[in-house]
Amino acid sequence: MKRIKFFTMLFVMALVSMNVNAQSDADLGDILGQGDYNVISTAVPFMMIAPDARSSAMGDVGVSTSPDVYSMHWNPAKYAFIETDFSAGLAYSPWLRSLVNDMNIAYLGLSKRVSPKSTVAATLRYFSLGDINYRGNQNEDLGTYSPNEWAIDVAYSRKLGKYISGAVAGRVIYSNITQGQGDYSKAAVSVAADIAVYYTRDVYWFNNVDATFSWGAAITNIGSKMNYNESSTEKDFVPTNLRLGPTLKLDIDDYNSFAFSFDINKLLVPTPPYRDSLGLVAAGMEDNVGLVQGMIQSFYDAPNGFREEFQELTLGLGAEYWYNDVFTVRAGFFHESQNKGNRRYVTLGAGLKYNVFALDVSYLVPVNNTSVSGQNPLENTLRFSLTFNFDKWGDNTRLEKVN
Repeated sequence: MKRIKFFTMLFVMALVSMNVNAQSDADLGDILGQGDYNVISTAVPFMMIAPDARSSAMGDVGVSTSPDVYSMHWNPAKYAFIETDFSAGLAYSPWLRSLVNDMNIAYLGLSKRVSPKSTVAATLRYFSLGDINYRGNQNEDLGTYSPNEWAIDVAYSRKLGKYISGAVAGRVIYSNITQGQGDYSKAAVSVAADIAVYYTRDVYWFNNVDATFSWGAAITNIGSKMNYNESSTEKDFVPTNLRLGPTLKLDIDDYNSFAFSFDINKLLVPTPPYRDSLGLVAAGMEDNVGLVQGMIQSFYDAPNGFREEFQELTLGLGAEYWYNDVFTVRAGFFHESQNKGNRRYVTLGAGLKYNVFALDVSYLVPVNNTSVSGQNPLENTLRFSLTFNFDKWGDNTRLEKVN
């Protein structure tokens, strides 16, 4: 019970701390006329969008939830503990439909166990920005194009012990958002890697209730910076991210189970400094640095010190209920500081598993308005996931032959 109390205290402290906007006596941003709002921008932000309906229904958590075919995005180390020998998943989300009607994200994933301790996986994610009409400097029509971005990932996950696993993953990221329109513009490419660890084991913290405690940690998108202009040496960071958190699953009886998770995320990308009228750094640190230096200084380079560093953490809370391993409902909450993007939303979802197939859906409900019009761009966001368990397919085939 002491462990549970400690776990609960951490959970509450994290939630409370993330909601503290720290009304300090004098803020450097105010003094310099730049305000508190200081968002970290990166190339290919689509790499941080939750691809699957399960995790997105749980407040965008996934680093320590039970493994599935979509684990690549959250924590590839989970693949070593996946229950299926061979599975595939397809996810789709119409994106920002309150603003446009042709932007979407698609995701395809495969996982295959290659030994009792090892699993390999591969995924493809594709982000379409829809049809965009480009205009020249004189407002001339340059044509209509369909900008897009995609990433191909492969991962190897292995059990390092009875309860723990590790993984490495590699990916190629391609971004073509200008379609060659504009002077010296070009598509950008990055090569990135992930490292991750996952721990899970049965615990006996409650009387008459079977429980499983899991935790995970992953650093994703450790990759080269991206350049969209042939005539410029300026490059943009990819969204290198640290994600960690625990999950507690309770098997109430043979039919009912609950799981509770929370994730903490920290972008390992330099915080933009405050600059004076000459463009010199007035507070914070220079952000035009290399990959490794950027990852290191991201923990202490915020212009407003530790208070701002703490605001750069995002928090996801999620819960999942299963009945008879057939039907599930999910809910969650995601929080981001108002000075770092101001995303706050409630998530809901449900799923149905039948034999070979599993279908999941999620829905996002913003709790704040982030645009001048009063309409949140994330309103009415839906995600759909379809999962195939080919182990079950083989079982059914063998059963039909016997009959």
